[in-house]
Amino acid sequence: MATKTISQGVAADPVVTALNKLLADSYSLMADTHLAHWNVEGSDFFQLHTAFQSQYEELFEAVDEIAERIRALGSYAEGGLGRLAKLSDVAPLPGGRLPAKDFVAHLIEGHEKAAASCKGVENAAQEADDLETQDLAIKRRQTHQKTLWMLNSFLK
Repeated sequence: MATKTISQGVAADPVVTALNKLLADSYSLMADTHLAHWNVEGSDFFQLHTAFQSQYEELFEAVDEIAERIRALGSYAEGGLGRLAKLSDVAPLPGGRLPAKDFVAHLIEGHEKAAASCKGVENAAQEADDLETQDLAIKRRQTHQKTLWMLNSFLK
């Protein structure tokens, strides 16, 4: 298989394109979650600070797994903050002071977009009969769904 990368202008196969999109969304969500971890305040500080830390740590491991899958497929993972931001649908979290519920609401939106990216990877991998990538996407989507349940429960 020829090596491919989006930034080199070579058309990437649909699985790699979807994986790079998931990589970008996951990286953006990781950065937003880390920012929320640093800046959350209020009566729920300890609970959210701890939850956000476990979430960004999990996302850090996920981006590595996604990038390594891209490499295992013979392509190159996208990188660099600017390139990843352009590929991502996850809106950046504004810095500074926000109510805790606004941090949570923003992260809910990010996890929904990342879960949708997982579904895109799953579909592309199914079409390509790539069960290993499909499995990765399903597991990632399950993780985002669990995190969504927890974050949504906080807002009730």
